[in-house]
Amino acid sequence: MLPFQGGRRYLHDRTVETLGLLYKTHWPFYQYTTARGARRTPFHDRLKEEGAVYGELAGWERPNWFAPKGVALEYEYSYGKQNWFPHTARECRATRDGVALYDQSTMTKFMVEGRDALKVLETMSCNRIDVPLNRLVYTQWLNERGGIEADLTVTRIGESRFMVVSAAVTQQRDFNHLRCHAERAEHCFVADLTAGLPMLGVMGPRSRELLQKVAPHTDFSNDAFPFGTSQLVEIGYAPVRASRITYVGELGWELYIPGEFALHVYEQLREAGAAFDLTLAGMHAMNACRMEKAYRHWGDDIGVEDNNLEAGLGFSVAWNKPFDFIGREALLRQKARGAPTKRLVQFRLVDTDRLLYREEPIIVNGKPSGSITSGMYGHRVDASLGMGYVRAGEPITAEWIAAQRFEIEIGWERYPAQAQLAPFYDPRSERVKA
Repeated sequence: MLPFQGGRRYLHDRTVETLGLLYKTHWPFYQYTTARGARRTPFHDRLKEEGAVYGELAGWERPNWFAPKGVALEYEYSYGKQNWFPHTARECRATRDGVALYDQSTMTKFMVEGRDALKVLETMSCNRIDVPLNRLVYTQWLNERGGIEADLTVTRIGESRFMVVSAAVTQQRDFNHLRCHAERAEHCFVADLTAGLPMLGVMGPRSRELLQKVAPHTDFSNDAFPFGTSQLVEIGYAPVRASRITYVGELGWELYIPGEFALHVYEQLREAGAAFDLTLAGMHAMNACRMEKAYRHWGDDIGVEDNNLEAGLGFSVAWNKPFDFIGREALLRQKARGAPTKRLVQFRLVDTDRLLYREEPIIVNGKPSGSITSGMYGHRVDASLGMGYVRAGEPITAEWIAAQRFEIEIGWERYPAQAQLAPFYDPRSERVKA
């Protein structure tokens, strides 16, 4: 909850609606109708003109899907495929086959700087932060038990200057956590840049061509601009930080734009994008794509009760870095025990297009053994997908999973499911690094 959500008018308006909804049907993807419009990105009105149908998260208005001309800009709720399903499918296919534009401005962005900034971030982060300039690091902030307090990226943009990017819904939580650690240092300063640094995601196999067109003085080739790096580029008249990273599992860049240049950069991309069939895409498409790639979401798939080894994020732990990070001892004890008996697993429903949402029971060899943490239909693999933690009385490995029989229970019916640790789409990330 953000401070403004405790205001009298906000509480009055939202409370009236939520109390009235208590005994009504709890539709998937329901969008509140009260206390709306408080937080808008610079692109809000332009995207609305293009058919954006907005949802709300942490007070932000975010385009969830785009309605073609002639289609009503509203939700029709059901427990099956809702009215936006085919339009999100189109956005996912554009992300896979061409290039799509996502408004990701609501992502949380912090600046951390000062001579103690590196030490603070190394202590908080389980991955190595002392990397060359303009490198991105995917990491988690842990508690003493090894539980995941935050899931984010850190970009080193100076010797003692770092940009931290995390999810929209964790803005207040992550900032308080960061500030608490920064205040213990002699010389570390933090600032929340979220509102002043809008961000657009340019994603898809033709993203390189489009960006090369709008920023001709930068070389976007693999050799000059590899995955996991960031550069300052010029788009039109605007200085923009372009970071090669993705939450949809395709070749792509995130563009961090100073607020005053936001619309100018958007116009440059839209004008040049006409030659590449640039498609606007929303958060439903992003969620579908991240599910296919098994990208975790904090608060759903990972949280304070889960550790990196259970969540399949051991690759983001720098076990031998020269800095002692919070949670290291707990993770080392888990590692010494071998494969965990609780493990986040990917699921694909077999012979049905029933949808997964959250909390559907996971059945292993006829017995309940966990529940779905998040689910979405994957349009690039044409299947209902989900992920969730499986618990067993023995180590859970890829070999163990292959030997079990999995089902997911939906509405008292059990459906066979394919289970694996690897993502169902581009498991070797060849498209991401193309």
